[in-house]
Amino acid sequence: MKRKVSLTRVCLVFVLGLFCADADVAAQDAELVAAMTDIAALTGEPSVLSAAGLTNAMDPLLTIENTSAFAPADTRRRVVFVAGLDGDRAGADVAVEAVRWFKTVADANVRSEWSVSVLPFANPDTQQPFSFPPQDGFYNDPVMPETRYVWRWVTYQAPDLVIELRSGAEIDVVTGSKAHRSLMDALSNPNNGNGLGVVPTMVVTVPEGAISQVLPSILADVAERSPLRDQLQRRLVREPLAIARLLAERYPGTPGMAYIPSVAWVHTLRLATLVRDPALVEKVLREVEPWLSGDQPLVGDRVSFATLAGTMVFSELQNVDQVDVSQAKSLAGQGVSLAAEEEAPGQPVYGSGWSDDIFLGTVAASVAGDADGLAAAVRLVDRYAGLLQQSTGLWHHAPDAPTAWGRGNGFAALGLAELLTALPNEHPGRPSVLEIYQQHMSGLRSFQGPDGLWRQVVDMEGSYREASVTALTVTAMARGVRLGWLDKSYVPAIERGWRGILSHVVEDGTLVDVCISTGSGTTLEHYLHRTAVNGADDRGGALILGAALEMHALASTQ
Repeated sequence: MKRKVSLTRVCLVFVLGLFCADADVAAQDAELVAAMTDIAALTGEPSVLSAAGLTNAMDPLLTIENTSAFAPADTRRRVVFVAGLDGDRAGADVAVEAVRWFKTVADANVRSEWSVSVLPFANPDTQQPFSFPPQDGFYNDPVMPETRYVWRWVTYQAPDLVIELRSGAEIDVVTGSKAHRSLMDALSNPNNGNGLGVVPTMVVTVPEGAISQVLPSILADVAERSPLRDQLQRRLVREPLAIARLLAERYPGTPGMAYIPSVAWVHTLRLATLVRDPALVEKVLREVEPWLSGDQPLVGDRVSFATLAGTMVFSELQNVDQVDVSQAKSLAGQGVSLAAEEEAPGQPVYGSGWSDDIFLGTVAASVAGDADGLAAAVRLVDRYAGLLQQSTGLWHHAPDAPTAWGRGNGFAALGLAELLTALPNEHPGRPSVLEIYQQHMSGLRSFQGPDGLWRQVVDMEGSYREASVTALTVTAMARGVRLGWLDKSYVPAIERGWRGILSHVVEDGTLVDVCISTGSGTTLEHYLHRTAVNGADDRGGALILGAALEMHALASTQ
């Protein structure tokens, strides 16, 4: 089923921290938006207007969030309010009332002991009941994508308690285990498959104006963190080098001459040097041997930047004692030369015209430090920036794809960072590349999500929060602070992004919410509906490995 994007219905001005409603929005929804805006503006948390996801009709699932979901030092317990799962608009009013109570009426000790996030209207477009937990289709389910968004948002708010709020004539409190097939039931079930554990839940029904009669006693009865939150906390305190080793030992699952395995190989070699582990070097050598020996051709019949970017590993291998340096240099040189071929200045022969090219088409030259390749890379960046970079600093994916796709922006960010690392200070092209990079970093920082992650479509609330764009952005920003291209005001964004990544790296090295391979598309829908991988993923593993090493390097300079 093809879903039509209604931009008039997704009328949210998040840059300004405001929501707007047009003539197509029902009056009651406009009232909800206004109430949420007012409550967010009140002193205290939660204060961030956002969206947990999108409905099948592309309406945003509006939220008010705090920014401490992935803050290990925050000792407050966390409660998440959810309402409107059954499509009842009155439940949303109860949820809004609950947050207003928390921010204006609740005792000071309650506000000091608890943090709150709320999703007031989880099912605004359908009367069909939701079934949890969702099994598949993140986030491209053609019938009911809402369940995927709601499930992931609630889980990754790191709750100690989840309360579904409903409107009714009498006060009623039911524990989640008795609310069959509801969200509350699933969250409290040890077999829910979320990979994090259970969280206490309940369904609370209250008449209008009665929320203050039930919430104080409910919150007073919860004294401990949930197993779910404890598990997330354990993820968040892992050191960058521990994450790097975890991912280096697992990825790539499928070796090949392309950028994905090569990113993993290059960073595994650098990790091996840091931790003095020859076994990691041996792993890379085994996997690249078919190309070093000549058994496998460097490129096939179809030359692409994705393949040529893979040749960066041979520049890195020139530092390894067991490698024939002349052979590695020859292979690296072939990749650099092919990537530098141009039809016109800044127009590469093998480019796609996508923002991906800012990394894929330049990284081989950057790692090699090749003068001619770097000159071609500067020309590519200047030309592409003129075509794709917007006034916000963000990049459209392609001239005919006017969407700020997440990983497409991440590719641009990392490509610019790698090029700046390689360009001599006196290079005539360096000032323009630096300006493009700084504008991009500023734009990316302004669109960071409340939990620290960046989104599948960077500038659209409700688009899912995605791991690979976050890894690429964190890497590029951290490199910039470390090498002096950015000031230290970026450090909080970097640290929040890194904690977001940590939350999405499972203990066995599998990953949560990495967008699948994506070509350019002419519609916003094309990007919003790309499947998110949850499990082993070579691309995500390689990119997060790079982010881990950059975070380690940044910490070493602080």
